[in-house]
Amino acid sequence: MTARVVVADDQAVVREGIVMLLGLLPGIEVVGSAKDGEEAVAQVAEHAPDVVLMDLRMPRCDGVEATRRIREEFPGTQVVVLTTFADDDSLFPALRAGARGYLTKDAGGDEIVRAVHAVLSGEAGLSPTVQRRLLEQVTDGPLVTGGGGEPEPPDGMTPREAEVLVLIAEGMSNADIARALHISQATVKSHINNLFAKAGLRDRAQAVRYAYQRGMVRPPGRSFT
Repeated sequence: MTARVVVADDQAVVREGIVMLLGLLPGIEVVGSAKDGEEAVAQVAEHAPDVVLMDLRMPRCDGVEATRRIREEFPGTQVVVLTTFADDDSLFPALRAGARGYLTKDAGGDEIVRAVHAVLSGEAGLSPTVQRRLLEQVTDGPLVTGGGGEPEPPDGMTPREAEVLVLIAEGMSNADIARALHISQATVKSHINNLFAKAGLRDRAQAVRYAYQRGMVRPPGRSFT
């Protein structure tokens, strides 16, 4: 599948370089570019792209506000942040605004392609650095376990749904989960839809946070108590 992409970045040299790079990559078609958030929203309205690669710090309308507007007004378009910054003040507002992917500008072409197609498949397109930061953030909180030191399925999940959630938190794709559990990808998607509804989750990034906060996954270097 070819993903139709809009690139938003306020620096012309950077924006043109990203557009040129994407033009060389398989499975990507650049349909527009924007120098700020206002133009990004307008480009989405005009071209209905699959994905916007969104810088964060731009004039007039920054990337977080543009992401929020795009997700509210054009829910068929996903947003992958592509920025220099991976600090908490940049990362978490962007994810809360609805970004499904977050890459830093040292990402290579292959990583960008993977992130774009990941968000189109309903997965999170996060760089390894961002994934580590999310895990650091969520493991700062208390771990909740059930009797006997083993996590209990929360929020009315079935044991199988809880198992799928744990595998999501461990970074597995739907295809990986299907192979690990010897079930179809359609069944995996059904379990994910059910557990997301029961836990009030919106996306896989929230699912990872949820699993760690409830002690369903053992953080590296820590044990359940």
